[in-house]
Amino acid sequence: QFLRVTKQYLPHVARLCLILTFLEDGIRMWFQWSEQRDYIDGTWNCGYFLASIFVFINLFGQLSGCILVLSRNFVQYACFGLFGIIALQTIAYSILWDLKFLMR
Repeated sequence: QFLRVTKQYLPHVARLCLILTFLEDGIRMWFQWSEQRDYIDGTWNCGYFLASIFVFINLFGQLSGCILVLSRNFVQYACFGLFGIIALQTIAYSILWDLKFLMR
């Protein structure tokens, strides 16, 4: 009985659970724009403009990927885009060498 009632909602809930981290990070990046930009600028000494471009690409990539996955449009491309965001963040935030963070 329970599965019959919830069967139509489970795929949406599953997709939401899978992309929730990206959605939260994108929303947090929107509200902490200046802190993110200043961190990238301070870490890479790339300047205000390039740091802003990086934060925008990161923000847009995460939110658009989440929207596409939830709407079931271009899901494969959206997943590749989200994977690219993970790779970009790994390099930009120097996560690759932080073993404690990687283990989490």
